[in-house]
Amino acid sequence: MHLIQYFNANGTRAVAVTQNGETRQVQGAKSVYELAQAALAGGGLAAAVAAHGLGGAVDKAALLAEGRLLSPIDHPDPTHLHVTGTGLTHLGSAATRDAMHKANGEKPAGELTDSMKMFRMGLENGKPKNGEKGVQPEWFYKGNGHIVANPGQAIPSPSFALDAGEEPEIAGIYLIDANGQPRRLGFALANEFSDHVTERINYLYLAHSKLRACSFGPELRVGDLPNHIEGKSRILRDGKVFWEKPFLSGEDNMSHTIANLEYHHFKYDLFCQPGDVHVHCFGTATLSFADGISTKEGDAFEIEEGQFGLPLRNPIKIEAEKPVVISGLY
Repeated sequence: MHLIQYFNANGTRAVAVTQNGETRQVQGAKSVYELAQAALAGGGLAAAVAAHGLGGAVDKAALLAEGRLLSPIDHPDPTHLHVTGTGLTHLGSAATRDAMHKANGEKPAGELTDSMKMFRMGLENGKPKNGEKGVQPEWFYKGNGHIVANPGQAIPSPSFALDAGEEPEIAGIYLIDANGQPRRLGFALANEFSDHVTERINYLYLAHSKLRACSFGPELRVGDLPNHIEGKSRILRDGKVFWEKPFLSGEDNMSHTIANLEYHHFKYDLFCQPGDVHVHCFGTATLSFADGISTKEGDAFEIEEGQFGLPLRNPIKIEAEKPVVISGLY
């Protein structure tokens, strides 16, 4: 079962569900957040959809083409949607990071960088046995709901950014229930957009490089994550494919289990506040930056994997410089 949010023909919000190859409107539903809250009362998301009933057929490809799709979940107060992520979680994901740090002279060729040490820790204990706790991954904060670009809409890159690079990932989508228990709704494609040139200057700039916009969706795939995910990540320039490469995800291609990554995020009470939504990105091993690609305004990212429905597309928009004015309140 897949869920989307969109604006209907009269400009009001609506929700649609795809089941058995057919997409239909969920009657009376204005948001997936609303549906998820109803699901907490019992029966899960499928029961909440059934309780609303289904309306007419929806052409979701047309909605994408017309720019009417929303992210597959949002929050009435965007400050209560948290976007976070983990890195060095996929087999092969350390190679680019390791090369970055050695190129900067941070470590001699024969010594392990901190990134490679972290990656090896994941290989050794990122998939613990049942009942055991595995090693914690690299973790980062991206922002709240204000930094999310809807599918099809431009991803803004700030004027001070040194790079505007895609990161094709899978994101877990969660709602915290009234008891502070994280409840997983499913998974979505994500572009964990980052500034890799800033990160390459010094790995301690990683936190800065992640404070950028992102996009996820267009569809929320309700249920467990497939063990093997094999999609395509592309950059389109002037309407043509400028760069393309496959990306792999799912636990068969990861050095951590999803359960281990979830544990090390939600072990913090801060992230278990009732009513909050979490979009948690699980990392990638594929970057155009690793192939020497430098994007420019107007380029468009496209991330596609058939098990997740529609592709995630976003053009790049470079923001104008904004003055930073600090005034006292004494």
